[in-house]
Amino acid sequence: MITSMVSAKMKQVFVFLTAFLFISATTYAQQNAAPASEYFTIEGYYKVKWGYADEFISLWKANHYPLLKKAIEKGDIISVIASKPKFHSGEDTRWDFRVIIVFRTVVQAFDENLTESYKKQLYPDQETLKKAEQHRFELLISHWDIETGNVSLN
Repeated sequence: MITSMVSAKMKQVFVFLTAFLFISATTYAQQNAAPASEYFTIEGYYKVKWGYADEFISLWKANHYPLLKKAIEKGDIISVIASKPKFHSGEDTRWDFRVIIVFRTVVQAFDENLTESYKKQLYPDQETLKKAEQHRFELLISHWDIETGNVSLN
């Protein structure tokens, strides 16, 4: 009888401790994770010299995207989406490449050194990287960034 009473009490203590730990862990995760409403989205548009869009995109994918992937792994960036137009537009409104980056917070979005620590790790030959990036920017006519946010339709 005493054994069954002790066993019942131990089960109660176990259930209580399990619930306490679950609630504590959930609360901690919620307090330390940025809610989606605090994510900061920037759309970057690139206008490239005629005939060089594919080369520009290839250089971007080789030299810049790996840095952004590292920031995703770290959790500073939530997602990166790249696209290009399927149709053409007028010269004054055309763009050749768009990148949408969702940052965890506005602080990461404006941190000029966000990916700097990954450069030497990913590109041991810094001189080659510098030349490739210089060429990528030689192909560029213009670039602009737009902060975007969702609009509630309710």
